[in-house]
Amino acid sequence: MIKIKPGILVRDIRFWIVLFFFVRLIGISNPPLEAAHNWRQSLTNMIARNFLEVDDNILYPRIDMDGDNSGIIGAEFPIYNYLIYITFKGFGFSHWAGRLINLLVSSFGLYYFFLVVRRHFDGRIAFNATLVLLFSIWFIFSRKIMPDTFSASFAIAALYYLSVYLDRKRLFELLLFFALMSLAALSKIPALVFLSLVVLPLLSKKYDVKIKASIAAASLLSFLLVCLWYFYWVPSLLERFRFQLYFPKGFSEGISEIMPLMPEFFEKFYFSALLSYVAFASFLAGLYLLFISRNKWLICGFALFTITFLAFIIKTGAVFPMHSYYIIPFVPAMALAAALFLSKLPVRYGSLVLIAIGIESLANQQHDFFIRPTDKYKTGLESIADKVSAKSDLIVVNGGLNPQAIYFIHRKGWTVNNEVIHQPKQIDAYIDKGAKYLFVLRKYDEDMPAGYRMVYSDDNVNVFALTKEK
Repeated sequence: MIKIKPGILVRDIRFWIVLFFFVRLIGISNPPLEAAHNWRQSLTNMIARNFLEVDDNILYPRIDMDGDNSGIIGAEFPIYNYLIYITFKGFGFSHWAGRLINLLVSSFGLYYFFLVVRRHFDGRIAFNATLVLLFSIWFIFSRKIMPDTFSASFAIAALYYLSVYLDRKRLFELLLFFALMSLAALSKIPALVFLSLVVLPLLSKKYDVKIKASIAAASLLSFLLVCLWYFYWVPSLLERFRFQLYFPKGFSEGISEIMPLMPEFFEKFYFSALLSYVAFASFLAGLYLLFISRNKWLICGFALFTITFLAFIIKTGAVFPMHSYYIIPFVPAMALAAALFLSKLPVRYGSLVLIAIGIESLANQQHDFFIRPTDKYKTGLESIADKVSAKSDLIVVNGGLNPQAIYFIHRKGWTVNNEVIHQPKQIDAYIDKGAKYLFVLRKYDEDMPAGYRMVYSDDNVNVFALTKEK
């Protein structure tokens, strides 16, 4: 019988990845009701559900809050949504399938990160860097129904196969690099920051012209595919269907939007990224060690990655400082820098710092495993809608631009700010477009809109037929 020593096991990064995979299964079946970023998760599921119920053409992602229009939206290439749709088709609809898909892909992404770092540094740095990344914002966003860690995982895997190709010169690894990097950036364009690292082997004298040309061709083709989707197809969808998910800014506009939000901007780096002040201090120390190392390749790589990421930040404008998850592509670089510092400490002290990082980070994220009891009523909104309306009826629902309510009601229509439901002229405009019912979530508005017949009421929601009382 083979005996495995516990000490060997805990030094194997696969043990920690698997362990925290199972930890993150806690609440994995929750619908997208957690307080943070429920809107983006509901939108992801909405697009996947419309592939199932309306049209499974991957080129035409659809949302529900475009009223009497098609709902076709200019968004990222919906490979993640499509995987969720395939799961729906095979096993039936479930609110949480996307959580499990993301968790699986992001767990493999962690292991590929370990492999990439180990190829260029040593095993201890790779181990420490992977644990810092595991405990970071990656920990909780890898179980959200969002494509951020999903896309970053594909990009990291692509870099691994690029490094293998540089060693073995086999076409198979080059094709894997091309395919994975393309999928990464198509599913979330910020993943292009990882492609910036391709510049390093192109500048190196270690590789001959043929190898450099093949890498450049694969990278360029990947970039062109991404450009084809984001700068040709998405504008085409926008021109025809008038609905878009993101609003890129010019550089001057982006900077002017970010400047008033500098406290929020810096917070994304010193807290949101690693969710641990101990980890951030380790990152700063590692950054210092990086620059005094005089390792030109390491410094050049970090500078390329950072400059590319800053360009992306500026293009997003106010969106970056106002949303925590846009920092995710930069977190692997921060984790690596932190690991450079931890590797300089004696093993015992480095382990203690890692434990402190883990405890602090997880304590700052544990709330996301659970949903508030006051929000659970939303899972029953569809059954309420079925009592009073047909599936084809268009609705108006309050709660602002958050698509969560209309997703759970499972109807198409419009989501509006609370003040709109008290403005008869605006409601009449929706009636003219075909709206049949008004759903008022009482959490957001307790006042009754005048002039419409109530067809359902409980402690959480009032429903009105959009026909004028006589």
